[in-house]
Amino acid sequence: MYWPIFSIVVSLLAFGVAAWLYRWVSRLPTAEGPIGEIGALIRAGAYTFLRTEYKLLGRFVIAAAVLILLFFPRPFWTHDIKINLLMAVTYIAGSVLSALAGYIGISIATLANVKSASAARQGLAPSFMAGFRGGAVMGMAVVGTSLLGAAVLYLLTKEAEPVLAFSFGASSLALFAKAGGGIFTKTADISADLTGKVELGIPEDDPRNPAVIADNVGDNVGDVAGMGADLFDSNIATLAASMILAVPLGQVDIIFCFAGLGLLSSIIGVFLSGVSKNGNPGRALNRGTYVTNVIFALLSLGATLIFDFSIRLWIAAAIGLVAGAVIGFTSDLFTSDGSKTVDKVARASQTGPAFTILSGFSYGLLSSFPAILGIAAASLLSFKVCEPLGAGYPLLGISMAAVGMLSVVGMIISNDAYGPIVDNARGLAEMGHLGDKVLQITDELDAAGNTAKAITKGFAIGAAGLTVIALLAAYQEILSKAGVTGDGLKFDILNPLVFFGMMVGIAVPAVFSAMLIMGVDRNAERMVAEIHRQFDTIPGLREGKEGVKPDYNKCIDIATVGALKELIPAGLMTIIVTLTVGFIGGVHAIGGFLAGNITSGLLLALLMSNAGGLWDNAKKHIEAGNYGGKGSDAHKAGVIGDTVGDPFKDTAGPSINTQITVVSLVASLAATLFILYSVF
Repeated sequence: MYWPIFSIVVSLLAFGVAAWLYRWVSRLPTAEGPIGEIGALIRAGAYTFLRTEYKLLGRFVIAAAVLILLFFPRPFWTHDIKINLLMAVTYIAGSVLSALAGYIGISIATLANVKSASAARQGLAPSFMAGFRGGAVMGMAVVGTSLLGAAVLYLLTKEAEPVLAFSFGASSLALFAKAGGGIFTKTADISADLTGKVELGIPEDDPRNPAVIADNVGDNVGDVAGMGADLFDSNIATLAASMILAVPLGQVDIIFCFAGLGLLSSIIGVFLSGVSKNGNPGRALNRGTYVTNVIFALLSLGATLIFDFSIRLWIAAAIGLVAGAVIGFTSDLFTSDGSKTVDKVARASQTGPAFTILSGFSYGLLSSFPAILGIAAASLLSFKVCEPLGAGYPLLGISMAAVGMLSVVGMIISNDAYGPIVDNARGLAEMGHLGDKVLQITDELDAAGNTAKAITKGFAIGAAGLTVIALLAAYQEILSKAGVTGDGLKFDILNPLVFFGMMVGIAVPAVFSAMLIMGVDRNAERMVAEIHRQFDTIPGLREGKEGVKPDYNKCIDIATVGALKELIPAGLMTIIVTLTVGFIGGVHAIGGFLAGNITSGLLLALLMSNAGGLWDNAKKHIEAGNYGGKGSDAHKAGVIGDTVGDPFKDTAGPSINTQITVVSLVASLAATLFILYSVF
């Protein structure tokens, strides 16, 4: 029981660090003028959306908890209902803590954006530190909460299965939070860009645009709260899958050891991160991640040697760590501002938006190959490295690779949350009239944030890939415990039930993505119409007369109502299809379903995230003065490419990895039901 306690201690340390960082950011000065009032509008809009969303999701959580109480892991009338009660309670706990992670993220992000914009008056380094340390609050809180929850549950129950229900609570809430936040943010972003930049030729964050506050609110509810819940989900799902495989082998201590050391490494990495007066913020973010990786590798190796863990399990974790770095590097290679691919897409934009789309989509497809190759290689190598240890260890090796990849997730979330904070800071600087020098600094920070978001999205998708492979192995372990033996644990593709499940599994991420993107499309059409109405009916708004303000709240309402209307059907579809496949084809069909869902989902998620990031930075590359600069035909084509990429990279793409995790957890929780009740 030593290492779970160690994990709890490190989690509490992370909370202390988060509190110190929060106070550090809050004490920074705020610039005079309208920036404080605008920041308050963004903060109020973000809290309003979050409260409304959580009320809706609260009903879903209660309904799901009742179903778990009655039927999971087995119908309550077939065994002691206390087991079902424990699963229901832990499910609720996972949902609540996932929601808390999103709330903490909104709280700090809507404060740090004002402070980062204000600090830019003193230079790049102070502004960077305000944004990064604001993001680090989210990183420490999310990882500390997930690790604390897993450790406490294991100490109380001495079993891994309750952590699975805890993980499902986190995953289901993350699925809806990411989808809802993604629909909100891209509704506003697309509407503001198309009406402002393309139609009227006004700046990106011009306060005349009625959608501009909704756009800034969206950065917080989608990219901060949504992504925080997403990585909370990935982290706890990895711990759950690893524990299920490790408990029968007596190796659960190494899971908590490595997870605790990973969080400790992230704490150290946060305090070592910074940028010089004229430094490169993108390189600073990457350097912080690589330093954290090295610290974790050394600490975990030392613990392995001192406490006599198997060196092969450490090697498996190190393989995952390297794979995460490779995925981040390849995402950076394809999407970073100044890369050859971004320049080529920007150049193609001179010929028109069709060529912007074609080139960006092609490079997005190409970018998926090295990342998927990294995931495949990591799973194969970690399996083979641990094979000599005996039965059960090869699959544990894959889960250790996932643990290794997610070990530095505290730093990854810090980098990710930095992106929307400095994006908001850029908008606040423009709306607050802080001057061209401040705008130049915040533009540079924003470009680094876009690349950081592309890297962290690739990392999150890669982590989800390894995690769900571990969850697939955990699914087999659960079947084995339920009495399934021999061929019942094998998923042969030539088995028609397995093939049936696989085909359905392949299709689900595509349908899920389509539902989310269509939701953005429908909602954006409504908002564009509202923006046109305001420009046509409010005298002096188009000309920017003093004292004339748009109705920002109307656009926030449209984004909120539309997002909440669209998020439930897509999420429910994935859960219902999973259960339907299980009750039709049983455990074999679900095995195929998970395999198809994983492979299809990883490809689509990487394609959309990287293509979207590429289009975004190609637009910014043109806005920097290349290929005609702002207002040119190339710029208008770049904006159109960016609007296509927005729901790709910020709605559908990052939501898919959560969808993969959710269906894997549903399959594991319902495994016994599929054994007892299936048509074939």
